[in-house]
Amino acid sequence: MARRRKSRSVLLGIGKAVVLLGAFGLAYALFALLGLQLALESREVAVPDLTNLTPEEASATVAATDLALRIEAIRRVDQSIAAGRVADQDPGPGVVTRRGRSVKIWLSSGLIPGAAPTLIGASERAARQRLAEASFALQGVAEIRSARYPPDAVVAQESPPGGRGQAVWLLVNRGERDSTYVMPDLIGVDATTAAEVLRAGGFRVTVVGDHPYDGLPAGIVLRQAPQAGFQIAPGEPISLEVSQ
Repeated sequence: MARRRKSRSVLLGIGKAVVLLGAFGLAYALFALLGLQLALESREVAVPDLTNLTPEEASATVAATDLALRIEAIRRVDQSIAAGRVADQDPGPGVVTRRGRSVKIWLSSGLIPGAAPTLIGASERAARQRLAEASFALQGVAEIRSARYPPDAVVAQESPPGGRGQAVWLLVNRGERDSTYVMPDLIGVDATTAAEVLRAGGFRVTVVGDHPYDGLPAGIVLRQAPQAGFQIAPGEPISLEVSQ
């Protein structure tokens, strides 16, 4: 009986030892796995954005993140980036990679002679600056209001007929209109009264001309722009021509 009890206690002790060894082994494996993961993460870094930097600036930027730089011999045409600056890179900005990896860059060959810079997507201010840097004149700016594009973004550009002139028209999105109205018919209405009502609604009203008209007193609307029935939003201009 005593022997059985002694054997049982020995077996229990061995069992506890095995359980403890297993727990220690599992904990060691978990800590080892965690340490390996931390080691791998410490070797990773996000690739910085090198676009539009000079080679010297790009080299200093990648060196600060323990990456290397490789400049490709072939340059790329880019209408929006000056010659000699970074036009493209691989891996791209924000890609997580290992430290020590080389980042390839392609430098811009600059503008095609006689061609306007690409301005689509740029803000109006940036577009004006790029045109000035490329010695192009801004011929004019047309406006739209749309939710499809960011506010103040260039959505289209066009050179005057003839192709490679030194002037450009821009189409700029002014943002989505909050509300629109149908332009009323003002012909035959007193211009002063019409202007007061429209200005109270936030419209910009200007009398752009006056003409003699038999049978009408002075100040009666003869022509209007926009015409009656057009959609118009507060803040937009309205032009009136009146009788003398």
